[in-house]
Amino acid sequence: MADTGTPPDQPDEAKATGGKTRGFSRRRLVAGAGAAGMLGIAGFGGGTIGHHLGRAEAAPAATTDLTYPFRGERQQGITTPAQDNMYIAAYTVNGDADLQDLRWMLEDWTSAAEQMCAGELIGGEPSTNKDMPPKDTGEAWNYPAAGLTITFGFGKTLFEDSSGKDRFGLKAKMPRILAEGMPKFANEKLRAETTDGDLVVQACSNDPQVCVHAIRNLTRIAFGTAAIKWGQIGYGRTSSTSTDQETPRNLFGFKDGTANIKSQDGSGVLDEHVWAHESGAADWMTGGTYLLARKIHMYLEIWDRVGLGEQEEIIGRDKRYGAPLSVDAPSADKEFDAIDFHAKTGNKPKVPGNSHVAVVAPENNGGHRMLRRGYNYTDGNDSLGRLDAGLFFIAFARDPREGFYPILKKMTETDALTEYLQHVGSGLYAVPPGLRDSDTMIGQRLFE
Repeated sequence: MADTGTPPDQPDEAKATGGKTRGFSRRRLVAGAGAAGMLGIAGFGGGTIGHHLGRAEAAPAATTDLTYPFRGERQQGITTPAQDNMYIAAYTVNGDADLQDLRWMLEDWTSAAEQMCAGELIGGEPSTNKDMPPKDTGEAWNYPAAGLTITFGFGKTLFEDSSGKDRFGLKAKMPRILAEGMPKFANEKLRAETTDGDLVVQACSNDPQVCVHAIRNLTRIAFGTAAIKWGQIGYGRTSSTSTDQETPRNLFGFKDGTANIKSQDGSGVLDEHVWAHESGAADWMTGGTYLLARKIHMYLEIWDRVGLGEQEEIIGRDKRYGAPLSVDAPSADKEFDAIDFHAKTGNKPKVPGNSHVAVVAPENNGGHRMLRRGYNYTDGNDSLGRLDAGLFFIAFARDPREGFYPILKKMTETDALTEYLQHVGSGLYAVPPGLRDSDTMIGQRLFE
């Protein structure tokens, strides 16, 4: 396991290149801190992947006492057991920023993220100079990390702008998956203000204030170099990634993620479906993965007027217990029974062919899967009093062209559930592997 300590301090003097002076030095962020100790497709009950940490498990049992190492072979927040809260944000790098500005910001982000994940103050103890702004905004002072993980990813527009221009001299290293981008799908009405972005940061914790604190401070540190394009707070995880976690419910009231692979099922599937295998100029992504985000609005008021039996046929599961409709006498102990898509009552399939579980099930899609970490969201109410709410779906996939895109296409075209959904946001990001002991910034292999 990689060392979780903060790398040695760098000189205190401001760094300058081409006449530009760095606003935040690495030492200014970590001085006095010592060692570092803010969208699945099978989302509403279908088959998707969850897995265990893959490194040392956090020792404390209480969710508020959990800490996960920031450094390691993989970034945390992917196979980590799903926390209760999430804040994800996409950033746009300023047009006048250069490569050195970007590197400095990523270094500062890395320093701050490592400290926050360890439950430490950014920059150490507050300065005795009361005329200076504090290095840490303070709303999480003395709060435990509560299992905080911070995951970083790079979007296509970090490599090239809308006209195809190489922004930072990195275009030759852009993976083909990013270059091709995500295709358009039926029943989507994507909003520019909730789609794409140069960089993405996913903060997950069992304390919502810790999530907000993480994104707030990274945004503060990025000032002058990057700004938030969109952000989303999520609650009520919609996936269970361990048999120790009870299956959660989505806002339609159904248990969500029953068929997810759990940590106790083994790790071989991750190499096949989650971890990237790149070569050539994009080999910096080997061992990483691709984050796919979809903001899915749910028409809850319409759904609430649908009869219980019809709701269950749309999903393909019993609402009370989560058992597949193919079983007799649904009960709590049948939730994890295998779905029999051939079972019938008379000449009628017990599990309708256009039900959500039938459309997205791996056995009906060539065995393709993805690791998903979705969250419910509620953005208040509209002018008519209707809930602006739904699922913020997040999935991680080795190659979304093989599983994610075909399944989403099939879902938007044939799934009975689609009548009650509207996709309004989207994003595709390359998530590099974890930090090595000597790395000073996330994604360092890309810049080497």
